[in-house]
Amino acid sequence: MLERRNIFLHGLFLTLRRFPAVLWAYVFNLGLALIFTVRLHSQFSSMMDHSLAAQRLMGGFDLGTMGEAFLRLQDGPSGGRTESYSAIPLYLLVYLLLVPGTLYCYQTKSPARLSTLLHQGLLHFWRFFRITLLTILISTLILGPLVFLQSKWADHVDKHAVERHAFFATLIGYILIFLVASILRLYFDLVEVYTVQLGLHLRHNGKPDRRVRRALAPAWRTLRAHFSQAWPIFLFLTLLGAAAVILTARVSMHMLAQPRVWPMFLLAQSGLFFFLFTRFWQRGAETSLALQNPIFTPSPLPILPIVGKVNPIDPLHPNHTIPTPRSALPLDPIPNPEPASPSLDEPDPGVFHHDPAKPPH
Repeated sequence: MLERRNIFLHGLFLTLRRFPAVLWAYVFNLGLALIFTVRLHSQFSSMMDHSLAAQRLMGGFDLGTMGEAFLRLQDGPSGGRTESYSAIPLYLLVYLLLVPGTLYCYQTKSPARLSTLLHQGLLHFWRFFRITLLTILISTLILGPLVFLQSKWADHVDKHAVERHAFFATLIGYILIFLVASILRLYFDLVEVYTVQLGLHLRHNGKPDRRVRRALAPAWRTLRAHFSQAWPIFLFLTLLGAAAVILTARVSMHMLAQPRVWPMFLLAQSGLFFFLFTRFWQRGAETSLALQNPIFTPSPLPILPIVGKVNPIDPLHPNHTIPTPRSALPLDPIPNPEPASPSLDEPDPGVFHHDPAKPPH
């Protein structure tokens, strides 16, 4: 029987036990960010170094100045935008390589080395690529109409409400879209976990099972049966990571006009790293749930035939013998009595004797 565990704590244990996977994911994301922001930094420098509008940033963070700078970037040459868009395929490539290896290490006792992560990522690459396409398709079909209705609702609110009431009325629609998107994300996370679990089993031909469609139904059954347990944990970790990013970003903005650049950078990166850690924590909780509800249930041990004579009662002592019941004894027939030897006083019936007291006939 499988042991039932708290998926929140067990997911944290899996994440800490495979902590190098989080570090490698952070290193790759940081590297991509640094590579694809070099040109953006040069463009900002060309606009801000000799601009009177940039003097507003000397005493604090001015949102209007930053918005105007982004508008200028949009109106400029398209080289920066091309580089920004080219970062998306590389980010997806890193995602498709590291996430399958991380889920594999979560479900096995393999250490989270970079070689293991990349090897398992290459083995599961096309499976996760198909899951990503399926996620985009299903999310578009479900969230697309919701976004359209939200835009109509926002227009209706703008015509009939103002100020705080309008803000909260519009916010309700965005919260609803966020909740539906979180359920979809949780479901496809379970599909990815079960896909890796399915690859640990061999088919009849001796090859790993790579059929993604076989992971769809188990993920749905697990989500439906444990929705009240998994979804609140998923939402809590998402909000926890987002709160860390917002808090560190706000403190960094207040430090932006000060000469301490490295503390600001480290503080902002700590918030991003904690957000990434909560995402891996979600993966650990989902893995814990999938391990407690596997695709293949363990079958009982087979009953093998027993050859030979078996004593159903275990003797209490080596010299102890079990008495055989009387009913089990063989019924031997009673032997015929042996003929008695003839006595000297008794005549033999087969021999004629002459009695002298009787006259002969």
